[in-house]
Amino acid sequence: MPDNLAQMRLDTDFVRAQFPAFQVPALEGKAFFENAGGSYTCRQVIDRLTRFYTERKVQPYAPYEASRLAGAEMDEARNRMAAILGVQSDELSFGPSTTQNAYVLAQAFAEMMTPGEAIVVTNQDHEANSGPWRRLAQRGIEIREWKIDPVTGHLTPDDLEVLLDERVRLVCFPHCSNVVGEVNPVTEITALAHAAGAFTCVDGVSYAPHGFVDVGDLGPDIYLFSAYKTYGPHQGVMVVRRTLAELLPNQGHSFNAGTLYKRFTPAGPDHAQVAACAGMADYIDALYAHHIGAGDGPADRGRAVHDLMRAHEEELLAPLLEAVAGRNSVRLIGPAEAALRAPTVALALDRSGEAVAAELAAQGIMAGGGDFYAGRALSAMGVDDAKGVLRLSFTHYTTRDEIDHLIAALDRVL
Repeated sequence: MPDNLAQMRLDTDFVRAQFPAFQVPALEGKAFFENAGGSYTCRQVIDRLTRFYTERKVQPYAPYEASRLAGAEMDEARNRMAAILGVQSDELSFGPSTTQNAYVLAQAFAEMMTPGEAIVVTNQDHEANSGPWRRLAQRGIEIREWKIDPVTGHLTPDDLEVLLDERVRLVCFPHCSNVVGEVNPVTEITALAHAAGAFTCVDGVSYAPHGFVDVGDLGPDIYLFSAYKTYGPHQGVMVVRRTLAELLPNQGHSFNAGTLYKRFTPAGPDHAQVAACAGMADYIDALYAHHIGAGDGPADRGRAVHDLMRAHEEELLAPLLEAVAGRNSVRLIGPAEAALRAPTVALALDRSGEAVAAELAAQGIMAGGGDFYAGRALSAMGVDDAKGVLRLSFTHYTTRDEIDHLIAALDRVL
């Protein structure tokens, strides 16, 4: 990677030119701040999806040309995304959603584990990486909860150590929470779990929109995220490292048991959407080429683009955090420092978050209110269930003008 990467600035004009949504007249003047619920889709993904449905919408992997090309595009998506994520291509698979992928993995663990063994979950998680594992209590698996600090929402690794013993087989936690926003130390937590003989499952859904990580370098055994939140189609992306994937019982068709990436996809994949996921790799490559040029392998390109995205987001996040920190009627959930969190900002207010989101919509701000399937975390922090939170989430295609628009709108509605 280039030595001057730290001095580079993200070219948001170029970035926004990659997203057709920014050229749609109906969206003009409306600032999108509900990216944690799903990002806009880049044109590279849209182009691939359109081409597949137009030219390749046949059963893939047959010897005729349209079918051969369909299969090749699906393989390309898996190979290129795996390379960006720093894992082997057969360690990555696609499923209909992260929730469904987690559910399938939970069934596999249930078959491998024996009653009395334990799984650690957190109350910081979105329900997708909590509920499927908690259900295993019905099958005799002990569920231990790693609890957040009720004031800050922070997960303390020392509290995890108390929960770990020889009976724990798996520790499930988020890379960052979709309401707390704090970025958890995945490598440190994984090292603690591994030292106790346990595997780790990391929900990366709320982190991945802010840059793809090198999962191989980060260290977890499972890493999950959603393509529709990373500028792609509605698919769940699942990395299961080889040692664990070969150990877990096959959940796919019996004839697919010998293919690593098919072991945890019971149903046939959505061919067109899988193929379109290669557009996410196209997008990363386009950002790298525009800002840096040629050179570097896929994982290094992914890291460089990740760092560009994060630097831009932190620069925009700081004034927003400052603007809400001084309000007596607003409780910021999670850290007040931009460097410690993703740009997913949940605010507990003296009225319904959903009602305030509706008022912001009239100001040209697209945001959301509610519990965002993270009710356990909000309840643990004393947030009124009936009010929920106002969530303001953005990603690297957001501009400073849009942040200023948001702050001004907040001034009016709060």
